[in-house]
Amino acid sequence: MKKITIMIPEHKYSFFLELVKNLGLEKIKEEPIEARQEALDGLEQGFREVKLIQEGKMKGTPLQEFLDEL
Repeated sequence: MKKITIMIPEHKYSFFLELVKNLGLEKIKEEPIEARQEALDGLEQGFREVKLIQEGKMKGTPLQEFLDEL
């Protein structure tokens, strides 16, 4: 069995899923690429900020102030 990854424009997504189902290719794994990449980017940024705070190059936000912003 082979595996391929295809980026489908949003406006053609439903048509593509129907086509895949009609071809008998039932093992479809949908992955929100943008959301996953955004999460990874956010984590990387967070780790950079933690490192800067530990080095004293950046000031952290007090927990209560952070919670008040939510």
